[in-house]
Amino acid sequence: MENVGQPVMDDTALVEKLSVGYRQILKELRKVIIAQDAVVEQAMIALMVGAHSMITGVPGLAKTLLIKTLSQVLDLKFKRIQFTPDLMPADITGTDIIQEDATTGKRELVFVKGPIFANILLADEINRTPPKTQAALLEAMEELQVTVQGVTYPMDRPFFVLATQNPIELEGTYPLPEAQLDRFMFNIIIGYLSGEEELQVVNATTAAREVSLTRTVTGEDILEFHKLVRRVPAPESVCRYAVSLVRASRPGQNGSYDFVQEWVNWGASLRASQYLILGGKARALLNGRFNVSIEDIQALAYPVMRHRILTNFHAESQKITTEEIIKRLLEKVPVPKSGL
Repeated sequence: MENVGQPVMDDTALVEKLSVGYRQILKELRKVIIAQDAVVEQAMIALMVGAHSMITGVPGLAKTLLIKTLSQVLDLKFKRIQFTPDLMPADITGTDIIQEDATTGKRELVFVKGPIFANILLADEINRTPPKTQAALLEAMEELQVTVQGVTYPMDRPFFVLATQNPIELEGTYPLPEAQLDRFMFNIIIGYLSGEEELQVVNATTAAREVSLTRTVTGEDILEFHKLVRRVPAPESVCRYAVSLVRASRPGQNGSYDFVQEWVNWGASLRASQYLILGGKARALLNGRFNVSIEDIQALAYPVMRHRILTNFHAESQKITTEEIIKRLLEKVPVPKSGL
């Protein structure tokens, strides 16, 4: 951009449209979802960037309800897949079936699309199905296409996978392969509410009520927001900080911190650096700014990096989590003064 930090006139109108749309979405979501503002913000950032998100939490914390409600507020085609141990890849992508032409009597293979052909796909309890079936999502998530029997079918855009998963310690769960985890921009942790918030939920859900949701944002709007996010400038110092933060998580690098060498098998990938910057741009817009700050990067470090750092048995024996490692990285990696 010619004027760094200042949007051009067309972008100014689009930023206002995004801001109004975001406020409308929050207003609609709060008719159903109590609290969880940080979770909602992270989910919205992923949608604005055009990336996929995973929400992790124990059963009963409204993970599925949040995604279903978000899909009702957005004017997008929504599909849900309940992941179970007997789910097969073709149940997700679709399959070829033999169909007979009523006029000619000729039989031919016809592709019947699976539920993955949607704008928003809710992959509910994604880690309750084996890795073979989980992997059916990989091509669609990365390349926005599905290949069946050598034929490639393009996906509609926008396309988002919003997955829920239970903590891996629970019965009947399968850990997601690292290659699939890396395709999710965020791993959003949803925790228990405070006592007052839980009381509000109980009062609201045990009384007679009718909730009417209004669709506020279209698919065309979201595609415009994707372009807008990428036009937000990020200072060189902020980009270098994001890259330094990610590189510091990898053991074996020159100058690696001792705790990384001791506790980490594999650090965060290049996608982590990309998503920190893209997420920072989206977060800046949601907060009424047209430039990325160090604070944006630090705020997104946990959801971007927590599922990309693989700890070793030393960390597990000492009960060191990826949260603790990210916390130490944020304390240790130098912050550029020009990025504040």
